Amino acid sequence: AAAAKAPVKKNPKVANVSVQLEMKALWDEFNQLGTEMIVTKAGRRMFPTFQVKIFGMDPMADYMLLMDFVPVDDKRYRQGAFLSRRYAFHSSSWLVAGKADPATPGRVHYHPDSPAKGAQWMKQIVSFDKLKLTNNLLDDNGHIILNSMHRYQPRFHVVYVDPRKDSEKYAEENFKTFVFEETRFTAVTAYQNHRITQLKIASNPFAKGFRDCDPEDWPRNHRPGPLPLMSAFARSRNPVSSPAHQNGTEK
Repeated sequence: AAAAKAPVKKNPKVANVSVQLEMKALWDEFNQLGTEMIVTKAGRRMFPTFQVKIFGMDPMADYMLLMDFVPVDDKRYRQGAFLSRRYAFHSSSWLVAGKADPATPGRVHYHPDSPAKGAQWMKQIVSFDKLKLTNNLLDDNGHIILNSMHRYQPRFHVVYVDPRKDSEKYAEENFKTFVFEETRFTAVTAYQNHRITQLKIASNPFAKGFRDCDPEDWPRNHRPGPLPLMSAFARSRNPVSSPAHQNGTEK
């Protein structure tokens, strides 16, 4: 068998970066029930919102922050409080309904403040409240495209903007990825677990009947073009294979 590839030594600009998940107690509460996130054709924001506090950046260096979503496994699920041809309720748990649907286009969401100095990122909580989830395979708004009734793991990436002219050669050294297992969720078009609905209403000040889309649609941001490191993300868009620690695992 071929020898395992040695891990890439990270650039000191990202090697010392650490990340703390905000609202961890709320994420844990949802996770214990089996978190569900609504996906719509128009795009729906996540709740809880993915928010982090960042430490260990070089205050004067430029960084980009982004997220992507990878399948937890290769399965499609079903659940429901009624019996029908589409859903089957069984002990309030998700049942495997078959193999996963074909993979959706792999997209990343750049934080709209990217790029920014490490000092700016570290001085406040970073919120991905503009990120939207959609099930529209033809979406042209830059939203994250997911398959309904599939499970996903959000991933958070810190990218050092390397000023060297040949920076593409160092792409894999210049980013660091964090995974918080408690943020996993099942994408749904309607909540399947009534306890999730109740918890969302109780903890989300903006939950007013779970409208299909937000009243103010955020303007399309012209983010920088594809980076060399995107190919590294694309290669790793296979289902999550190893469990992550609760304080976020670097992958």
